[in-house]
Amino acid sequence: MIFMSKRILAAACAAATALALSACSSAPSSEGNASKDGTLTVMASFYPLQYLTEKIGGEHVTVTSLTPAGAEPHDLELSPKTVDALASADAVVYLAGFQAAVDEAIEQQAPKTVIDVSPAAELVEANSSANHPSEDEDEDEAQSGESATEEHADHDHEGHDHEGHDHEGHHHDMSADPHFWLDPVRMASAATLVGDKLAEADPANADTYKANAKALNEELSALGDDLVAKTATCQIKTFVTAHTAFGYLADRTGLTQVGISGLDPDSSPSPARLAEIGQIAKDQGVTTIFTEALIDPKVAQTLADDLGISTAVLDPIESQTDSSKDYAAVMKDNINALTTANNCQ
Repeated sequence: MIFMSKRILAAACAAATALALSACSSAPSSEGNASKDGTLTVMASFYPLQYLTEKIGGEHVTVTSLTPAGAEPHDLELSPKTVDALASADAVVYLAGFQAAVDEAIEQQAPKTVIDVSPAAELVEANSSANHPSEDEDEDEAQSGESATEEHADHDHEGHDHEGHDHEGHHHDMSADPHFWLDPVRMASAATLVGDKLAEADPANADTYKANAKALNEELSALGDDLVAKTATCQIKTFVTAHTAFGYLADRTGLTQVGISGLDPDSSPSPARLAEIGQIAKDQGVTTIFTEALIDPKVAQTLADDLGISTAVLDPIESQTDSSKDYAAVMKDNINALTTANNCQ
């Protein structure tokens, strides 16, 4: 997170009136449970959870994302000041186990209301299906090049370097696929949970939170129905992605994803893995290699060029890369891209 420097902050305070001076501070306020405009202050760990919280909270919440817009959330680092700010937030919304820095900060600061969406997300364990292979399977595949049916590279969350210090004792090695938000139905379940928890945190506006959550649940469920309907006639059943973020979407549609990189987009595919993907693409009649805004498209583009096929964007929506498009709009773009690439009638 980027914060105003103390020097600039002091200048602003000096120029303000006595009333404004009382609101200027270089440290988070520890008084009360609401922001100065009377709204609930909520910190969301990354964009999809920010989206849920803003849609459900409406005018009653002020939401800040711990992951900056356009940033990769997998290896998020938090400044000490941001960690301290968690203590004065009314609530934090996060996915336990996904971002080690956030888990660690919540453990240290113990915010008043902690909303973990993982129970509603119903995360799928690795090694449970072809769309959610285990780390060991991926590593073996990348090393040997023997299997042409698995679709993952490794998922390796080493320790996070916070302000230059490596907290190796606090790293998380996820045993489940975290990308639940790419299934709108799972997002709908998370919306209901967030609404219930915000209602508990702010009883005065409980009815509004629950009504907004119900409406959002219905919108997201309809989006899930649209996804299923538009992919039901796909003649191509496999799609190749920059990293293996789309397992839940694949499960919902009955398609199979093949990831160039694994759950962690920083993992690198071996030459043997790329050869496997190329063979799968040929065997399955794949027309498109999907790239992402936050991942260098060079490997995907080279693979597509070698195969003589196209590239297109399939957005994992881990961060908001275009402020003019929210989660729902990007998911609709994803559906259109997928149906075009997979020749869905």
